[in-house]
Amino acid sequence: MSNVIENAGSYGASLAPTNGWCLNGVDPRTRLIAAFCFSMVVTALSSPTTLVAALGIAVVGAGWTGALTEQRWKRLIPINLLVLLLLGLLPLGGGATPVLSIGPITVAREGLVQAVLIGLKANAIVLGVLVLLARLEMASIGHALGTLGVPAKLTHLLLFTVRYLGVLQREYGRLRAAMKVRGFRPGVDWHTYRSFGYLVGMLLLRSVDRADRIVMAMKCRGFYDRFHPLDRAALTARDAWFTAIVLLVLAGLTVLEWA
Repeated sequence: MSNVIENAGSYGASLAPTNGWCLNGVDPRTRLIAAFCFSMVVTALSSPTTLVAALGIAVVGAGWTGALTEQRWKRLIPINLLVLLLLGLLPLGGGATPVLSIGPITVAREGLVQAVLIGLKANAIVLGVLVLLARLEMASIGHALGTLGVPAKLTHLLLFTVRYLGVLQREYGRLRAAMKVRGFRPGVDWHTYRSFGYLVGMLLLRSVDRADRIVMAMKCRGFYDRFHPLDRAALTARDAWFTAIVLLVLAGLTVLEWA
């Protein structure tokens, strides 16, 4: 609980410039709006050339800002596994232009192109959002969403979910360790299914109990549905330059799509 309240002050503190990171000093609200606009524009694109350009811009941005570490690059792996699945299934859905036939199996050009477009869009959007929001603390994102008009309950849900995911993970680890100590070994039988059902149920019960205790503790400390940041963020000339660059990039993608 104390960590959540202390992190409330990081909204302004996270804006302090740091060597080697060119987006420090840009207001989180500006970066959130930029990420949203970039995602919407890329979603509306349909030309393979424009999508390759959008992906290239995201890759160049990642290299220029140094936003993505090796761990963050690994976040693209699950997305591309899904893209590979689509690449294997969509071409088999039929189409007017078959490109390959192996017995009863026909690979259609339309499905293949659609799978490639989906892959380009997914990678460009995820990589662009990761670059634009990199190194923003979740408390900063939550407060920025609140000032942009997102309902307070949603922002609180976001903040507390991120804060207590680790707590629930440790609770799950303790329950699994207790099962192993009692001689439980998972298998493909009803005893295993029933045991994991009990595990999930116990985890949910403990989560609800912990949530009740947290609510009581917050009320005792005078919490009234609002976190108060210690520093107030303000728009600066850096935000204006950042906005101009983003608008220029989005306009270029739009013109390239129409051309």
